[in-house]
Amino acid sequence: MQNMLTVIANALKGGAKINGAQTVSEGSGIVVSARSFAALTPQASFDIKRCDLHRLDEGPSVQTVLTREDGLRYYRTMQTMRRMELKADQLYKQKIIRGFCHLYDGQEACAVGIEAGINPTDHLITAYRGHGYTYTRGVSVKEIMAELTGEDFLHKAIFICENNKYGMGTSVERASASTDYYKRGDYIPGLRVDGMDVLSVREATRFAADYCRSGKGPILMELQTYRYHGHSMSDPGVSYRTREEIQDVRSKSDPITMLKDRMISNNMASLEEIKDIDAEIRKEIEEAAQFATSDPEPPLEDLCNHIFYNDAPLEVRGTNPWMKLKSIS
Repeated sequence: MQNMLTVIANALKGGAKINGAQTVSEGSGIVVSARSFAALTPQASFDIKRCDLHRLDEGPSVQTVLTREDGLRYYRTMQTMRRMELKADQLYKQKIIRGFCHLYDGQEACAVGIEAGINPTDHLITAYRGHGYTYTRGVSVKEIMAELTGEDFLHKAIFICENNKYGMGTSVERASASTDYYKRGDYIPGLRVDGMDVLSVREATRFAADYCRSGKGPILMELQTYRYHGHSMSDPGVSYRTREEIQDVRSKSDPITMLKDRMISNNMASLEEIKDIDAEIRKEIEEAAQFATSDPEPPLEDLCNHIFYNDAPLEVRGTNPWMKLKSIS
């Protein structure tokens, strides 16, 4: 337990593929339009944004190495999160998902970068905007979608503030006298990190984990990120900010696009390979949504299960004094 951390807080007619490369037929010949996977770069170095520091003599490195394998894994995970949240948006508007629904699209680099910088055995505690972390912690898309739709299916510490620029409908500049959240720990050292860059988040998290594990005490990380949706699905998200602002962030700082462009421009992945991953993810999300919306609702007697952890069934009053339910855990 000593080394555990608590982290608070996707026939050649018409073209065929040979060794992962897209081909097209021209008469009797074959033209290869992309390099084979064997010719792709196995790893590359990247410059990343320097972190702002608070009560620290040094911070994370401003250079990092990304392997092709890790890059594709990060891309698939972030794209899966993005597609899952967009599907949740659709199901909410169809009134299939009800109640509160806080979506995570735009902030994917935070969850994936944090997970890449710690160990699977480290504890991770999230707030309510936690669909992405639920997925990175091993819960399948089908299970997440089923839970959202309500269907039946069967001081070593790093403190993290994902600053997405708004508290509900109020910008941080209007809500806070000081927006330097990485300094809010006062005597606790802090880092301000580019939360739209999965590699920056990964390196900062590795730095913070090493800092804590070396016995220097806790540390605070502020990840500067952005949410594309409103605070929740009941918030359209455009009454206190403009559509142009949202589009500007999407076009300049989108975490998925940033990683994809890095890998393609450094010959670590082909465009066809990326498109194949996107298609696989879309298929997975659609199948999960179909699963979640076609399963039966759980029976009424299961409504109060798992309210508390208890050995014996616990009696729970229903909507009136005469209705008695059981809570089993």
